[in-house]
Amino acid sequence: MEKKKLVLIGNGMAGVRCIEEILKLNGGKEKFEITVFGSEPHVNYNRIMLSAVLAGDTTIKDIEINSIEWYEENEIELFTNETVMRLDTEQKVLYTNKDREMKYDYVIMATGSNPFILPVPGADLEGVIAFRDIKDCETMIDASKNYKKAVVIGGGLLGLEAARGLLNLGMEVDVVHLQDHLMERQLDQDAANLLRVELEKQGMNFLMPKLTDKIVGTNRVEKVIFKDGSETEADLVVMAVGIRPNTLVASESDIEVNRGVIVNNYMQTSALGVYAVGECAEHREVVYGLVAPLYEQGKVLAKHIVGENAGAGYQGSVLSTKLKVSGVNVFSAGEFVDDGSTRSVRVYDEYEGIYKKVMIRNNKVVGAVLFGDTKESTKLLSMINEGADVSDMAPINILQSNDAVSESLTASLAANDNVCGCNGVTKGTIVSAIREQSLCSVEEVSGCTSAGRSCGTCKPMISELLADTLGDEFDAAAKTEALCGCTDLTHEQVVAEIREKGLTHTREVMNVLGWKNEGGCSKCRPAINYYLGMVHPTNYEDERESRFVNERMHANIQKDGTYSVVPRMYGGVTNPTELKRIAEVAEKYNVPLVKLTGGQRIDLLGIKKEDLPNVWKEIGMPSGHAYGKTLRTVKTCVGESFCRFGTQDSIGMGIALEKKFEGLNTPHKVKMAVSACPRNCAESGIKDVGIVGVEGAWEIFVGGNGGTELRKGDLLCKVKTSEEVLEVTAAYLQLYRENARYLERTSHWIERVGLDYVIEQVISNEQNRKELSDRMDTVLSTIKEPWSEIYESNKLQTELFKNKHVEVIQ
Repeated sequence: MEKKKLVLIGNGMAGVRCIEEILKLNGGKEKFEITVFGSEPHVNYNRIMLSAVLAGDTTIKDIEINSIEWYEENEIELFTNETVMRLDTEQKVLYTNKDREMKYDYVIMATGSNPFILPVPGADLEGVIAFRDIKDCETMIDASKNYKKAVVIGGGLLGLEAARGLLNLGMEVDVVHLQDHLMERQLDQDAANLLRVELEKQGMNFLMPKLTDKIVGTNRVEKVIFKDGSETEADLVVMAVGIRPNTLVASESDIEVNRGVIVNNYMQTSALGVYAVGECAEHREVVYGLVAPLYEQGKVLAKHIVGENAGAGYQGSVLSTKLKVSGVNVFSAGEFVDDGSTRSVRVYDEYEGIYKKVMIRNNKVVGAVLFGDTKESTKLLSMINEGADVSDMAPINILQSNDAVSESLTASLAANDNVCGCNGVTKGTIVSAIREQSLCSVEEVSGCTSAGRSCGTCKPMISELLADTLGDEFDAAAKTEALCGCTDLTHEQVVAEIREKGLTHTREVMNVLGWKNEGGCSKCRPAINYYLGMVHPTNYEDERESRFVNERMHANIQKDGTYSVVPRMYGGVTNPTELKRIAEVAEKYNVPLVKLTGGQRIDLLGIKKEDLPNVWKEIGMPSGHAYGKTLRTVKTCVGESFCRFGTQDSIGMGIALEKKFEGLNTPHKVKMAVSACPRNCAESGIKDVGIVGVEGAWEIFVGGNGGTELRKGDLLCKVKTSEEVLEVTAAYLQLYRENARYLERTSHWIERVGLDYVIEQVISNEQNRKELSDRMDTVLSTIKEPWSEIYESNKLQTELFKNKHVEVIQ
């Protein structure tokens, strides 16, 4: 059978998912010769995760959904950086911006949407951008290196994600919003107020309600002026005020367009053989912008184009949103604003930051908003979709079970309840896949069912389903995750073998333990190097060639090949002499940017590789280890010496901690902070180790994380003296060093092993705490200051800075 020519216009999430659905169906691969055109220079990637890239929590490579190999394996012809301009629907020929003409039998338009740019004076100035694609992401990251003040216009989800990312990049951020409360399309006033309070704690400043009048500047934006006459300074303006369906190809091809490209229940347009799916499509006068309905459309289209029975086709979707906004869980579905015809059940805990509201009309749930705790979201969405009668339920039981012994969340779900709302994957589908295909990890479930492939908020539920389905087998499977593809051994097994067999070198580990890849890979080599140093702290010689490039060079490499240098400033404290030396070095070596970091340090960016040793020597300060898997900084507030609220000497405590643990190799980077009172000005509550002064004592918090996946630290213990703080911290960090997997942050480690385990090992068992602390002292006695070690050694300078043919792990 001769294959039909199928062309996808748009290489985004909705269009490529539709192609995936076609390939799954019987005969899909045999029926079509597939070509994909994408305007961006990238393979298909997860646009939802752009905020994580902006925040520095992941990379562009990590958010790829389909690799170039996937296109090749499925015999899909891919043209990137090429835009289809119009179709001749009579002759069935398409035309691109590169003068390409191509015959087709079927076309799927998945051209997505364009960001809306406010039509105000100055919108065309340099530094005014949208937040829609990888290029916008890269522009914001570059701007953060040279500028300090950002203004985000738009208080919806996208605007708040952009603001959170810019904060992580060290910029000061104003969020401008036209409405009087945030995320008005997903949250009611009460939930939005709680969200604002939380985001203000994280550093966002809100200007609302405000209407932008104009943006001013000479060449680059300098300020934003509002209709009420007020203004705010700006080096960067990010517009996140909405999107519009991209209907250009349809319009140029005389295909019927309203707000979007008009389609029927089978996603057919007014032109024969031409379909539309995703954000560009308009179905029953509705354009959808969330991935779940777009994937539903793709399934219907796939069945129809392959010739399978698609039933009544696409019938529209109940909009629901389950996401994390700067680390806060949020869910909304259906109607959530009172209109006089509804009653509501509410739970409002302002102290804990939890808000829940369920809307009921005629004894049926028609909408819900959850903030802070979203565990009932799947049950509520099922009630809304099924029109469940709740007349026999006590109001509070709509939100929670009144059983004496509450069952797990996933155990209470029905088989047809959606676990992954984005991809429409039910509990029954996941459980069947686990049983039938012997799946034992979240990654395997995602690969098999697509659950968790989009926003990722359902991954904890997938993990719980694995545990419910496999029981003890899941615990065993979790412990058998291989270190990398070079071996079947787990992290824990590799460490045990190093101890048992007395292995002392990376190559020896690989040879003795039967590595599949003789030379290892960029994942296992740094891990083995760390484990060897952890097991043999006094007699192991660090293998520089097994280090990532930043750790090897003891400086952070930048996109242009230059490096940044961050000197150590204990507790964030410096003096005129140090400042003068830094200024003189910056002037002598023409450092293009001197910037204060979020950790209270000075960063010199743009230093040439060959200048690094001299820069270090002339600054005359120790390395701040801003490049390593080690202690980065100990942030402090001014404390009792200056602050009228301070109860303890936070600066002295911070300096003592930093001097004790500087240079300590850890599985991942470690950040600390010391606050002199519960007002927590040093952000101790979201650090790997956070110390908070209270009257006559110190509270020690552990496992915090201030990234996109915000995690509040857990209270480990309360002690009275500074000596106890140092001993407990030493024991805790040594326990983390000995038990965590390489590249596992303390926040993830704590969630994996449990706080009770840490308390048992570090607090309850005094003898064990002392032994851990003693082992830490042994490790600390071996640490050398890296910058002085290099600039005092001609041999090391030659190896690192003059040999151009040295292999480094990027």
